Amino acid sequence: MASLVAQLAFPSDYNRRVWEDPSFIKWRKKDAHVSLHCHDTVEGSLRYWYERNKVDFIASSSAVWNDDAVVGALDCAAFWVKGLPFVKSLSGYWKFYLAPGPTSVPMNFYDSSFEDSTWETLPVPSNWQMHGFDRPIYTNFVYPFPLDPPHVPTDNPTGCYRTVFHIPHEWKGRRILLHFEAVDSAFFAWINGVPVGYSQDSRLPAEFEITDYCHPCGSDKKNVLAVQVFRWSDGSYLEDQDHWRLSGIHRDVLLLAKPQVYIADYFFNSNLGENFSYADIQVEVKIDNSLETSKDSILNKFSIEAELFDSAKWHDSDEYCDLHSSSVAHMELDSSSSTAIFGFLGYVLVGKLESPKLWSAEQPYLYTLVVILKDEFGKVVDCESCQVGIRQVSKAPKQLLVNGHPVILRGVNRHEHHPRLGKTNMESCMVKDLVLMKQNNINAVRNSHYPQHPRWYELCDLFGMYMIDEANIETHGFYDSQHLKNPTLESSWASSMMDRVISMVERDKNHACIISWSLGNESGYGPNHSALAGWIRGRDSSRLLHYEGGGARTPSTDIVCPMYMRVWDIVKIAKDPTETRPLILCEYSHSMGNSNGNIQEYWEAIDNTFGLQGGFIWEWVDQGLLKVGADGAKHWAYGGDFGDIPNDLNFCLDGMTWPDRTLHPAVHEVKYVYQPIKISLSESTLKITNTHFYETTKAMEFSWTVCGDGCRLGSGTLSLPIIEPQSSYSIEFESGPWYSLWASSSAEEHFLTITAKLLQPTRWVEAGHVISSTQILLPAKREFVPHVIKNKDAPVSGEILGNTIRVYQQNFWEIQFNTQTGTIESWKVGGVTVMNKGIFPCFWRAPTDNDNGGGAKSYVSKWKAAHLDNLSFITESCSVQNITDHPVKVAVVYLGIQKGEENSLSRSENPKVLLKVDITYTVYGSGDIIMECNVHPCSDLPPLPRVGVEFQLEKTIDQIKWYGKGPFECYPDRKAAAHVGVYEQNVGDMHVPYIVPVECSGRADVRWVTFQNKDGFGIYASMYGSSPPMQMNASYYSTAELERATHKEELIKGDDIEVHLDHKHMGLGGDDSWSPCVHEKYLIPAVPYSFSIRLSPITAAITGYDIYKSQLQN
Repeated sequence: MASLVAQLAFPSDYNRRVWEDPSFIKWRKKDAHVSLHCHDTVEGSLRYWYERNKVDFIASSSAVWNDDAVVGALDCAAFWVKGLPFVKSLSGYWKFYLAPGPTSVPMNFYDSSFEDSTWETLPVPSNWQMHGFDRPIYTNFVYPFPLDPPHVPTDNPTGCYRTVFHIPHEWKGRRILLHFEAVDSAFFAWINGVPVGYSQDSRLPAEFEITDYCHPCGSDKKNVLAVQVFRWSDGSYLEDQDHWRLSGIHRDVLLLAKPQVYIADYFFNSNLGENFSYADIQVEVKIDNSLETSKDSILNKFSIEAELFDSAKWHDSDEYCDLHSSSVAHMELDSSSSTAIFGFLGYVLVGKLESPKLWSAEQPYLYTLVVILKDEFGKVVDCESCQVGIRQVSKAPKQLLVNGHPVILRGVNRHEHHPRLGKTNMESCMVKDLVLMKQNNINAVRNSHYPQHPRWYELCDLFGMYMIDEANIETHGFYDSQHLKNPTLESSWASSMMDRVISMVERDKNHACIISWSLGNESGYGPNHSALAGWIRGRDSSRLLHYEGGGARTPSTDIVCPMYMRVWDIVKIAKDPTETRPLILCEYSHSMGNSNGNIQEYWEAIDNTFGLQGGFIWEWVDQGLLKVGADGAKHWAYGGDFGDIPNDLNFCLDGMTWPDRTLHPAVHEVKYVYQPIKISLSESTLKITNTHFYETTKAMEFSWTVCGDGCRLGSGTLSLPIIEPQSSYSIEFESGPWYSLWASSSAEEHFLTITAKLLQPTRWVEAGHVISSTQILLPAKREFVPHVIKNKDAPVSGEILGNTIRVYQQNFWEIQFNTQTGTIESWKVGGVTVMNKGIFPCFWRAPTDNDNGGGAKSYVSKWKAAHLDNLSFITESCSVQNITDHPVKVAVVYLGIQKGEENSLSRSENPKVLLKVDITYTVYGSGDIIMECNVHPCSDLPPLPRVGVEFQLEKTIDQIKWYGKGPFECYPDRKAAAHVGVYEQNVGDMHVPYIVPVECSGRADVRWVTFQNKDGFGIYASMYGSSPPMQMNASYYSTAELERATHKEELIKGDDIEVHLDHKHMGLGGDDSWSPCVHEKYLIPAVPYSFSIRLSPITAAITGYDIYKSQLQN
C-alpha cells in the first residue's frame, strides 16, 4: 500500500496508470450510503424538512436557461445546505488549469504552497467544456475514442482544480468527511498535499474521511483541496450513454461534520398488513464507530431509536407548527432478531403504524423518518432523516402492482440536461421538469441512463412520480465490435459493474418514488448481469428489477421491457400465456424533430390489453447546447457544431421539449393519450371513465361544449356524481344538457367536448388546470350531401391578352391565367394582389428526421431514387373554354418528370413520366374557382410524401383562419389531441421552430381556411364536392428552404408565403427514427387520386364561415 500511496502522491509518475485499471475503481472511498444531513437535534431534522417541502410549481417560474444559470447553480448549491449546520458547501469559483493529458499536469499542483495565481477560475459545480475549456462531444453510441479496453487515449484532457476552506470552530471534535456528489469521469483528491482518495463513476458520490489531514478547527491556516479529474478513464467504457460527453466536477462538493460515533446509513422499509390497515415498519441502521469496538459494545454506550412523523400535517395551517407533535410511530431496537431482516448485518429497529396513508404518484403522501443516536446519558449525539412513503410494490401474473393496483406507467425518459450548464443541476429547473410532466399527465420517469441528482429523487417523492432508477452502465459501442468482447461479459469488469449498482441502491434505497431498479442500458447480457440482479434481489426485495439488454426477457428482469417494439409485437407478447411478467416499454415513440406519430395506436393497445402496463417515451428534452453563432447570438447546437469528432449530428435532438423546456406540439398528443379521464360515445350512451387507481373525481369539475360547423352552440358545467377510481359513469345522450341544442341545430356536423379541470391548486399546478379533454363527433342528423356551390352565378368578364387570360368582376376580383403553362399568374381581390404564383401540383415535403431514418431503406432514399425530390411539372396541354361566357373553364394536363429532362420532350424523346396530373379550373362569376384534380402516379413509385397543390401568396396575406383540427400543429397520425374548431393565427406563429428545420406547421382535417391581409382582403379555400378535409400548411419558409437549412437560425424567409393544401399527407411516424416505420394506414400508395378544392375571393365584409355555409346542401 505504501508504494501505491507514493504513486498517488506523485501523479507525474505514471508507471501505474490506475485510471486504466478496471480492478482499481476506488481508494480510501467510504462505502456508499444514503444522503446524510448531520443534524444533532430532532427539531433540526424536522425543521429542515418542513422548509424543504415548501416547494411547488411557483419555483419553476425562476428556472433559467441562459448565462444567468451559472450563478443560479452556485446559489442552488448554497440553498441546498441551508438548515444543515454540520454541512458546508465548497461550491464557488475554484482555480482551474486544463492539461492536455495526465502527464502534463503542473508538478506538485496539489501542494499547499503551489502558486496558482496565474490559473483561470471555473465555477464548481460545472462541466469545464461549458466554460470554454476543451470541447463537448456528442455521440449516440460510438465511443469518442478508439476501442482498446481498458486503455484510453494519452490525449486525455485533465482538469486540475484547487480551492481553500476553513473548518468552522463549531465543528471541533467532529470527524470531517469530504463528499463529492459526482465527478466525470475519474479523479484523485488531496488535502494539504496529502492524497486522500481516488474514485470513478461519473454519476454517483465519492466520500473520503479527511479528519487527520485538515488543520485544526479555528485555525487561521487555510486547508487546500486539490482535485485532478480525468476526462477519460477505464470507467468511460461503462459510460457509453446517448448524450453529450462532458467532464468535471458537475455536482456539489460538500464537507460533512460527524461525531466520533455516528449514523452512517439506514434503510427504511414497510410491510403492509391486511387491507392496508396497518404497516409494520422497520429501519436497518449502520453505525460508524471510529473506536472500532464491537457491535454489541456500542449498545453499552449508545442507544438507537427512530421516529416517524406525519409531515403532511405540518402545512395544514399557516400558524406556527409544533413539529414534534406530528409523531405517529416509534421504532426501537429489535432485540429478538439476530440478523437484519434485509439480509445484511445491522441494527434493526421495528415499529407499527396504524392506518397508514399510502404513497402513490397520484397521492404522494410522505412521512418524515428521523433516526436518532443517543449516548449513555440520553443526549442526542446524531440524527439522520429523510422523507419516506408507505407503499407496497409487488408482482402478480402479468402485472406490476403498487399497493395492490396494476398502475399504468405513462412515462418518459429523462437525461440530466441544461443548455447552458450541461450536466449541472438547478432546483428550479428540476421543478420545471416535474411540473411540466405532471401537467401533461406523465406519471413515471426513467432515469436514463444513470443515477441523477439527489434532489431529483426528493422532488419525485414529493410531487408524485413513479421512477425506474438506472445504474450508470452502458456499453452500446461494443455491439458492432467484431474483435472485442463486451466488458459486461468479462469477469475483470464485474467488480466495477457491481460497485455501480451497489452505490446506486445504497444511495437511493429510501425513496418511495423508486418502484424498480435497472441494471443499466444497452450493455448486452452475461453472467455479470446475473450477479448484479442477484445482489439487488438479496438486498432489496421491495422493488422490481428492470433490464432491457439481452432481449428484454432475461431472468435478470422482472419486467418485459423492450425498446421501440412495434404495437403488434407487444400485444403478441402480452397474450403469450407462457410469459407471466408485465410488459412495459422502456423506450418508445422516438421524439426526434417533428415526430411522435402513431402514439395513439400504442395506447389503444395498452388501454385494452391485459399485460401491457405502459412505457417511457424517448425522451424528455432536446439536448441542444448554447453556442455563439456567426451572428454573435447564442443558438442551440448539436453534434459536430463544436468541431467534435466523432459525432452523431442532431440525434441528440429527440425530446418532447426544446432545451429551454418549451413544449413541442407533440406534447399535446402525449397529454391526450396519457389523460386519466376517458370519454367514449357508443350508440346513445356517453361513458366517462376514471382510470385513476387512487383518486376519485371529487377534486374535478366537468364541463361540456357543443359546436356545430365550428360555431359554439352552448356550454355549461356537467353535474356528475363522484366517480370512484377505476369506475365509470354513463349518461344517455338524449338526457344530456347538450341534446336540445344538437336537436335544433341545422349544422352539418356537431362536436361535443367534455373537459375535466382541477377545482383546487396542487403542488404542481394552479386551480383550473385541464386534466382531460375529449372531443366527440356526434351522430349525423341527416345523410351527407356533397358540397357544391349553391348561390346564383354573377356575370363574369374575360379577355385574352397574348398568352394570358384575364377573368374578372369589376372592382372585386381579377384572375390571370397563363395559357402556356395553365398556372395562375396573378389573383387580385379589391385591387390587392393576393396570389402571385401558382397553382402547382405538389408531392414533396421537407424530409423529417423520421423520413431520413433507415439508410438505403429510408423513405427519403426511396423518394430520391424515384426523383420525387427533383420533379419538374411541364404542361402537356392547356385548353380554355367559355371565355366569353360563364363559367370559364381552363383544363391543364401536367407531366411530372425528373428535372433536367424537360428538353428531351422538344427532341421528341420520351422521358419517364412519374406523375400525370389533370387539373380543371372552373371560374364562376362570384370569383369562385373549383379545382378538380386527378392524379395518376407511375405504379412503381414508392409511397408518396403528399398529394396536393401549392401556391404562393403575397407576403402581407398573413392572417390565417381555419375550420379544422388545431390550434397546434397536427398530422394524420398525430391529431387525436387536436380538436376540430375555428382557429386564427398569423403565418409567423404557425411556424414550429425545430432546431433542425423539417416539414412542420401542418394542420389536419381542415374544412375551410382563409388567408387575409390586415384589411381583410384575401382568398378562401375549402374541400369541395365529396372530397375529404385537407391537410393545410402556410409558411414564410419554402419547402426547399426548410430542406436546405441545417439549423433554424439559418432559415431565410422568402418573398412570399408558401401554402400547401393536401388531399393526402403521409404520417410522421415515430416508432423509431432509424427505420421507415409510418404505419400502413398513414402511407400514401402510388395509386390514382381525385379531389376538388374551392377557392374564393374574400373581403372583410364576409367570413369563411359564411362562404362555407353557402355551399352546404339543406
